[in-house]
Amino acid sequence: MTEKVMKSETEWKAELTPTQYAVLRQAATERPFTGEYVHTKTPGVYACAACGQPLFSSDTKFDSGSGWPSFWDVVDKGSVELRHDYTHGMDRVEAVCSRCGSHLGHVFDDGPRPTGLRYCMNSLALKFEKQ
Repeated sequence: MTEKVMKSETEWKAELTPTQYAVLRQAATERPFTGEYVHTKTPGVYACAACGQPLFSSDTKFDSGSGWPSFWDVVDKGSVELRHDYTHGMDRVEAVCSRCGSHLGHVFDDGPRPTGLRYCMNSLALKFEKQ
């Protein structure tokens, strides 16, 4: 198991841009179709922008039409933790990085086969590493 990254909110604020901090540490959501990786088709791996843990492969990325980068599976089952999210009067499943606890986005059950899942992620929560 990967060692957990534990930092104070002051440390996170110093390391992340204000918009990254809002998404990763305060669970904000970027506006649809504005993220850097919405239309990216280059082969590579998407890692957590806060701690660098690999999360998603371009092999599982698909165009969901939602306006956010979407994936039908994670790189490693232990890399993303799922939590119930009842904010904004909704019942959703939040996806967070298992290494640093940063908010990534939400998971929905309307994705393609073989998983049927749509990991709907914020571009600001990801760092793309070209292969």
